[in-house]
Amino acid sequence: MIYVDADACPVKAEVERTGTRHGVKMFIVSNGGLRPSANPLVEMVIVPDGPDVADKWIADRAGPGDIVVTGDIPLAAKCVESGARVIKHNGEPLTQANVREALAMRDLMADLRAADPFRQGGGKPFSKADRSAFLNALERELRRKG
Repeated sequence: MIYVDADACPVKAEVERTGTRHGVKMFIVSNGGLRPSANPLVEMVIVPDGPDVADKWIADRAGPGDIVVTGDIPLAAKCVESGARVIKHNGEPLTQANVREALAMRDLMADLRAADPFRQGGGKPFSKADRSAFLNALERELRRKG
């Protein structure tokens, strides 16, 4: 199965297209506001508003053999711990080997932003190259046996 942390996810359409080609069940999880899909392989899951409600829904269900698409590092860490394979929107895999480092970097950047109110953003915009890298990573994970 594929679980998508869909709020602010720039690759929902790519997940649906690729997952459909492979005949994989997909869960698109959000707080609402997304256009429903008529695809029988896609289940739109609307969770209540609140911090990390969608993340908790995904983390409670994702396990070995599943793929999770998210840019949320704490969610990724929980899913990797439960045996799921995690892909960020830019195609970068998060694994046992790198998720702790990504979590530490996220916490460091949050601390730096909190210490300097003038520090804004810092991330690069999502690009065509990121979309292509994501598609390649998702295809690779779907072909790999979980």
